[in-house]
Amino acid sequence: MNNALLDQVARTVDRQRLIDTAVALVEVPSPTRSAGAVADRLAEILTADGFSVQRHDADWPQAPIVMAALDSGRPGPTLQFDGHLDSVHLPFVPPRVEDDTLYGSSSADMKGGIAAALEAVRVLRTLDALPAGRVLLTAHDHHEGPWGDGRQVRAMIREGLVGDAVLLPEYLAEPLPVAGRGVGIFQATIRREGTPVHEVLRPPGTPNVLVAGAQLVNRLHVWNESLKEKTHSLAGHDSTFVGKLQSGEIYNQSPTECIVQGTRRWVPPSSGKAVQEEFSQVLAEVATATGTEIDLEFTVQGGAYQIDSGNSLVAAFQKAHSALIGSPLPIGAKPFVDDGNTYASEAGIPAITHGPAATGAHTLSEAVPVEELVRVAKLYALTAVEFCGGP
Repeated sequence: MNNALLDQVARTVDRQRLIDTAVALVEVPSPTRSAGAVADRLAEILTADGFSVQRHDADWPQAPIVMAALDSGRPGPTLQFDGHLDSVHLPFVPPRVEDDTLYGSSSADMKGGIAAALEAVRVLRTLDALPAGRVLLTAHDHHEGPWGDGRQVRAMIREGLVGDAVLLPEYLAEPLPVAGRGVGIFQATIRREGTPVHEVLRPPGTPNVLVAGAQLVNRLHVWNESLKEKTHSLAGHDSTFVGKLQSGEIYNQSPTECIVQGTRRWVPPSSGKAVQEEFSQVLAEVATATGTEIDLEFTVQGGAYQIDSGNSLVAAFQKAHSALIGSPLPIGAKPFVDDGNTYASEAGIPAITHGPAATGAHTLSEAVPVEELVRVAKLYALTAVEFCGGP
């Protein structure tokens, strides 16, 4: 990669335009399943920039996905920049820029990253720098669990609205993740027959759903220790976790229902289907032992995956990173699950998560340094040049 291109990209990234784009997206509240308004805002920004925008329902007509492409006009691969516009269900914090940092709901997760990816596409178009192929920018709803179930990404894959490789500007700046665990969010609902009753009026032999819930939590705690033996050299180990146990309306009532919620994570090459079947068996054993019924909701947010660290996307990214920063990123694993897991595990599309070094994701204190957004915009533009056929 020559210095002239580096200089051109650096000079062409418009810092204020990037800030304005990020603020325009952040200022539109977009809790998962309600990202239609911000999708419209992104489509308006792209249209005003002169891009041809496509909208597809992708199994969620309330917020059709946003698509725009930069085509070189020459045969070559398609690099997709993909981001989610929805945010977790927390009180809305409006955007502000202070001390060269953007604050506000979804600034870190991940509207700041989407704005950086869009700025990269603008730079490539201005410089006419794409040597071949095309860059595809996509944005969607239905990412954050448990409210979303990933349906729009799966619909995009099913309908062929994807690239040959994907970059996702989530808030992970290091390492370069080539592997990751899958995760399922579970809700186990424990029930008994009858109605709620005062503790001293319980008929003899009445199953205790709270005791069943406690037994299930303990069973999962013990199981978690043995799951640690299922390991992967990069991704870590299997696990299960309980974060919520809920039952009853008052201290001396025998309730009819108890809810246990948590996660089950697994390393490659295990599949979500096999993990869910094993989980269901554990619940069946607890139900039999406690005389209760247990219904399971198990939503796979993303599967476990590993991509070849020598594939063309990794090579292009590392070359661009070395040119921009001076060294490649260390290879590692992704600590969380995002849509890249779905692209890689379900569609076999190489997917790299890399975005700004932001803070406060899933809190009321999201923040992203503007300089990090500028860095990501440059890196994405340079990676596209390399992946799509750079010299």
